[in-house]
Amino acid sequence: MADVRFENITFHYGDKCILKNFSLAVEESQIMCLVGPSGCGKTTLVRCLLGFIKPETGAIYVGDRCVFSVKDRIDVPPERRHIGVVFQDYAVWPHLTVMENILYPMKKMRMNRDEMSRRAKHALEQVRMVGYENHLPSQLSGGQQQRVAIARALVSSDEVIVMDEPITNLDAKLREEMLQEIRVIQHDIGTTILYITHDQEAALQLCDKMAIMDYEGNLCQLGADEDIILRPANRFVFEFIGVSNFLSLVQQNGRAYIDVGQKYPLDNCPQEIFAGGQKMEMGVRSNDIAFDNASPIRATVRSCVFLGSEYNYFIQLGNRELRVQQNALDVIQHGEVKEGQEIGLRFLQPRFYPAKEQKGGNA
Repeated sequence: MADVRFENITFHYGDKCILKNFSLAVEESQIMCLVGPSGCGKTTLVRCLLGFIKPETGAIYVGDRCVFSVKDRIDVPPERRHIGVVFQDYAVWPHLTVMENILYPMKKMRMNRDEMSRRAKHALEQVRMVGYENHLPSQLSGGQQQRVAIARALVSSDEVIVMDEPITNLDAKLREEMLQEIRVIQHDIGTTILYITHDQEAALQLCDKMAIMDYEGNLCQLGADEDIILRPANRFVFEFIGVSNFLSLVQQNGRAYIDVGQKYPLDNCPQEIFAGGQKMEMGVRSNDIAFDNASPIRATVRSCVFLGSEYNYFIQLGNRELRVQQNALDVIQHGEVKEGQEIGLRFLQPRFYPAKEQKGGNA
C-alpha cells in the first residue's frame, strides 16, 4: 500500500486562484475524506493527483514515487500513475460485460493473461460480484454498477484509489449500504482511499480522518471525526459540520447577554471574548440545546418534525429561529413538546466566534 502527499500545490483557472500552496498527507492504508462545500477545489486537487491537469507549483508523491514536481520537471502520465478511480457516474462501459469492464484497464497496461485473470477474479470476490461476469451494466442495479466500478479501480491499483462523490446518484438506503461495503472492502485489502465529498454524514460514517476545506480552498482542519466535531478549529468547520445555530451577543455592565430583540443573560460566557471590541456570536449545535423549564431563556415551539430516530424542533427565540434536534428515545422518555408550547432553553457546549459573514466560493 502507499501513502499520498501533496506539497505546496497551487492552481489557477484564469485569474481565479483555486489552490494556493496546498499541502496534505494521506497515510498508508487509510480512508481520508476530503470534505468541503461545492466549489472549494476538491475535484481540482484530485485532477492534479490523477495527472489530468498540471499544478503551477509543488509536488505530488504516491508512496516513495514522485508523480509530479514543478522543480524537478516530473510529470508521470495518468496511465502510469497506477491510481484507481471511481467517479460519481461510475463510468462503466455500457457495451461491455462486467468482466470486460474489469479487464479493460489491465489490457491498457498490457498485463499478461494469467495476471489479468487472477486480478479480475480476486476483485470480483472482494466486491461480491462473482456470478455476474457476463452481465451487461443495463442488467445491474445502481449499487451493483458501483461495485463493478470499485472492482475496476482495484485491478488498476490495490495501493491507492480515488473516489470522487461515488454514491451521490444512489438512493438513501443504497448509499448507506455502499458506504459500509466500501469500508469492508478497504479493511480486507488495506488500500489507501482518498474519498472526495461534500456529504458530511458520509464522511463521518466512512473515514479514518477528515480534511476540511473552506470556500477559498484552504485546509481548515485535519483530524479524526471526533476531533472535527468536538474540537473544531474555527467557525467555518463548526458551521459546516453538523447543524448549528448562531445568536448575537452583547456585553453590558461586565455581563454577557444573548440579543434576539430582547436580552437574556448568559452565565457561561467568558468575558475576555469581548476584549477586542468586535461583535461576537454564540454558536451552538442543534443537539446541544436542551429543554429546561427552569431556564429564564423562554422560547416558543413553532413546529416539530419526526424523522424516525430523532425529532427536529423549530424554536422561536425572540427574532431568531433555532433548530433543535433530540433523540427519539429521549423524547419518548421525557415527553414530547407540542407546537405553540412555551419552553425554557439551556445551551450546552456553546462556542464563541466573531460575528462575520461567510463568503463563497471557488470553482
